Amino acid sequence: MDRKSLLKSAATLGIGALLTIATLSGAQAQDAKADNHVRVRGTITKMEGATLSVKTREGTEADITLKSGWKVSTVKNAAIDGIKAGDYVGIASLPTADGGDGALEVLIFPAAMKGTGEGNRAWDLKPNSSMTNATVADAVKSVDGHMITVTYQGKEKKIKVPEGTPVVTLAPATEADLKAGAPVIVNGEKATDGTISAAAVIVGTNGVVPPM
Repeated sequence: MDRKSLLKSAATLGIGALLTIATLSGAQAQDAKADNHVRVRGTITKMEGATLSVKTREGTEADITLKSGWKVSTVKNAAIDGIKAGDYVGIASLPTADGGDGALEVLIFPAAMKGTGEGNRAWDLKPNSSMTNATVADAVKSVDGHMITVTYQGKEKKIKVPEGTPVVTLAPATEADLKAGAPVIVNGEKATDGTISAAAVIVGTNGVVPPM
């Protein structure tokens, strides 16, 4: 499925396709290497017109201009026990002392988003973290968590998912959810004058913080 068809399918499901494309697609992963790409994580301080103000996790204030036609989406909790072979997931992880990878979070993609941003790349959730978007080949429960084997681009990777690791999936949201105090992740572009613009926002609702 090409990117245009993927966007159309996701929009049909009402899950904020543009947000998903902007956050986790291969195109966005490439953009992350560009000087003008910026990922803002933090808490909303206010929303005025098309300007979203965010207190970033670094403690600074970021004013983000939302582009015409911007989209908003959210995440909801999901059950790791429900992950099965053939599912498509995005897992942020860190290297572990035993040489493997330990998950920081797991995003379960809706079926229509399978293939989005497939691959493994550096991620800025924590220092030295990576993001793997891949198909689940096997999911086994162990005494102290789960071990998920994923495949991508002809490669295989095993990622341990400790008990308590956030597991979420995408869900619809509205502009009304962009209220002061709500946690957000915004993937945007920074102009030469320092201003930030974005086409999509992912906001935490119902007590669920976007863990990506």
